[in-house]
Amino acid sequence: MTVAYPRKFNNSMSARDILKRVVENREIHMITLNRYRYNEQRSCKDLTDLIERLNGKPKELVQDLSRHIAEEARHAMWLTDLLVELGADIGKPPGVSYIDEFERLLDQDAYNSENKLEEGIIAALASINVTEKRGCEYFSAHIHALKEAPQTEENIKIRETIEKIFPEEAGHVRWGNRWLTKIAQTSPEHRTKVEQAKRKYAAIEQAAFEAGMDIMAGAELRRINKLMEIANTMSVWERPQYLMERLPQTLFAPELQEIRIEAAKRAWNRNPQEFVEKFVPMFLNGLTKTQNQRKTAKA
Repeated sequence: MTVAYPRKFNNSMSARDILKRVVENREIHMITLNRYRYNEQRSCKDLTDLIERLNGKPKELVQDLSRHIAEEARHAMWLTDLLVELGADIGKPPGVSYIDEFERLLDQDAYNSENKLEEGIIAALASINVTEKRGCEYFSAHIHALKEAPQTEENIKIRETIEKIFPEEAGHVRWGNRWLTKIAQTSPEHRTKVEQAKRKYAAIEQAAFEAGMDIMAGAELRRINKLMEIANTMSVWERPQYLMERLPQTLFAPELQEIRIEAAKRAWNRNPQEFVEKFVPMFLNGLTKTQNQRKTAKA
């Protein structure tokens, strides 16, 4: 079976590259930890919604999801306690929300009817599996970065908290792999459905991940490219409606404009000279990336 792994940001920066920079800046480090907390907390709600849609069937899956919720809640509690102890914020993190963008790109309404229950279960398991893989990738990279960083009391506390979470998240990935394999083995038709779901939700996850990282010029066009990649994993008759519903917000992205303005204000207030010498060129460099991607696509 196909194994879908998270890709690098812009196919260049690995999780280790990113986390190495994160741990060097306390403000960004605290925001990153708060994003972990928010995602763990939010997943409890999303998994609960899934259980309610399943309405008790199949029992084994509902039981597994209930345990999954308990573990995610524990992770959110550990991260909340850590952030409070460190005097950091525990409100909604700034920036584009990875989990909000992921949900925006989902097509959950397509599986609401009873005759679509099986497809809905496959879709849910594939989407959970790919996001858990991203979480494992980043927790592993974070632990590595903290081991390489100065061994301050704060860094040690952070590392110990993530080290408690990481094994359970790895367990969630193995659990998802087992369920998807079990379904795929029932028939060639089911195998095809699982493979298609893996490709689809890997594309959605990558788009959501990059949307949360990319505020540079041309980000809207890069988001549209990702949206087309997602649509290409669907059947021809599903694509038009999916694109029509999501294209306007992807193209105009009001929250992206707000984040850009806020980032520019912070950079200016911190150091006007660096704003001109570093922030502006970095922002405009996004246009070059978009042009390069177009050239690559044409080639």
